[in-house]
Amino acid sequence: MKNKEVIEHIVNWLKSYAEENGMNGFVIGVSGGIDSALTSTLCAKTGLPTLCLEMPIKQQENQIDRAQEHIKWLEKKFTNACGKTINLNRVFTSFSEVTSEYDTSDAALLSLANSRSRLRMVTLYYFAARHRYLVAGTGNKVEDFGVGFYTKYGDGGVDLSPIADLMKTEVRALAKTVGVSDAILKAPPTDGLWDDDRNDEDQLGATYEELEWAMKQHQSGKVADDFVGKELRIMSTFLKHHNTNKHKMNPIPVCEIPKHLI
Repeated sequence: MKNKEVIEHIVNWLKSYAEENGMNGFVIGVSGGIDSALTSTLCAKTGLPTLCLEMPIKQQENQIDRAQEHIKWLEKKFTNACGKTINLNRVFTSFSEVTSEYDTSDAALLSLANSRSRLRMVTLYYFAARHRYLVAGTGNKVEDFGVGFYTKYGDGGVDLSPIADLMKTEVRALAKTVGVSDAILKAPPTDGLWDDDRNDEDQLGATYEELEWAMKQHQSGKVADDFVGKELRIMSTFLKHHNTNKHKMNPIPVCEIPKHLI
């Protein structure tokens, strides 16, 4: 991949889209992870106002530190970039206290975890509406179109997706090229939706490199029965997530009314 040319292409695409739609700039949720670090840097490179929001909800300290350091780096490097910390702990605590009265099952805990992402989405769109900014998504290709590893109407609720055609390994390559810090480059990928230190690969049951391989095999028409051993395990893991999360990745179904009923 021609890293510098790809970076230039994405930056031009972002700027053109914003200008053609009469929008003033971008707002991005910065988590301390590599996807949001790359996305925020690409947005800043457009020269348009770029607002980076750190939105902690009972976050691990190392995630907070990485996010804040990245925002400081952006502000120093780009005069059009600025950051804010919007602490959502009290909002989330109030919400979780109300909902926990009804259910404490594992499914409820997962639903509550996803609510963190949805609270952040609401916050991003509050600032987007105030300033006529676009909410820039931070999902990569394997997450958005392979395994559906995002929260519906949470981090999946965005206006445009600048890195969604890049695999995770390609995101890492571009992030290194634009100067993202080693602390972020080397950090285990995490969605930041849990109080403990579980990361994305713990939850998915496979590494991103393995999932990328499986996604390519799936796109070429291969099925689980075509593999054995470790490859079968990886392919089965990919297909489990892919099939379960199709409702996120497919367009919202519309009930079409037959013409004879209209």
